Amino acid sequence: MERPVVDVEFGGKTVQVPAGGYYDRFRMNPDLDDVARDPAAGNIDFFRRIPKQIVPSRVGPVLAPNFYYRSSNVQLLFLAPLTRLRAMLPMPLEPLCAVPGHGLVALTFYSYAVCDNDPYNEASIAVIVRRPGAHGSQGLELLRSMRRRSFHAHVLALPVTTEIARVRGVHGYQLPKWRAEIDLAIGAAVTARIAAADGTPDLALGAPLPALRDVAPQSHMASNIALNLIDGRWHQTVVQWNMLSFAQTLFPKSVELTRAGGPMSQLLDGLGARKVLRLDVVKDAQLVLNMPRPVAALDDI
Repeated sequence: MERPVVDVEFGGKTVQVPAGGYYDRFRMNPDLDDVARDPAAGNIDFFRRIPKQIVPSRVGPVLAPNFYYRSSNVQLLFLAPLTRLRAMLPMPLEPLCAVPGHGLVALTFYSYAVCDNDPYNEASIAVIVRRPGAHGSQGLELLRSMRRRSFHAHVLALPVTTEIARVRGVHGYQLPKWRAEIDLAIGAAVTARIAAADGTPDLALGAPLPALRDVAPQSHMASNIALNLIDGRWHQTVVQWNMLSFAQTLFPKSVELTRAGGPMSQLLDGLGARKVLRLDVVKDAQLVLNMPRPVAALDDI
């Protein structure tokens, strides 16, 4: 039986969300004591030190940041020719060189089981780029990014499974989002798939599950910084990760990625993303999605 829905408004758009869900109950302003009583959310102490604030956005004042209390993801990091990456990136972004002649492309499947705007899945294709204003050795920049567990990227595709996630991403962040069927399962093995907008197969991933490492909350933090144009100006959006259970494998074997010719498959092919450098599996993590902020260093170029 389908779950009842209610109409909510965001940025002048009317969207249906699950009745009694987090968005319906809290409207992005959660009572953390109430959330803590939800067994599905787990320990939420990480979020108690990050106050929400009303901040300006392109759709008017909003409460931010967004909280994702329980999430998982799997990522394939590909080597791809720099010539292909430069052709796909808007100026003045520059792909970060990993090895001579090649940069990095990340294909990621996400599952957000408990979050402020209700459960949904997402997939992403992004190019790892140089930090705004960076100069000097790209090799050293890559090493520093790896040591800090912090990378800058430009997202080329970001399909999602729910309308509230699509509307917030498109109208709030001007991200390349559309609706698609997306599945991710992390069990004895890792499986993920995404369909094209018409429901036909696009990408399918299968891999053995690497040995997971469980760590104490807030002991293994990471961040992603997405760079994109919003209303003609460059902005950066910071995502903070509190990793809890994860694994990483360099040059993984037995990874199968089936490309069925949909838009995500075509994008990977166009980028020349073939050689898998690394497999990352995050079985459990918490994350904070901040609102975009202007990047003057890019606008001045």
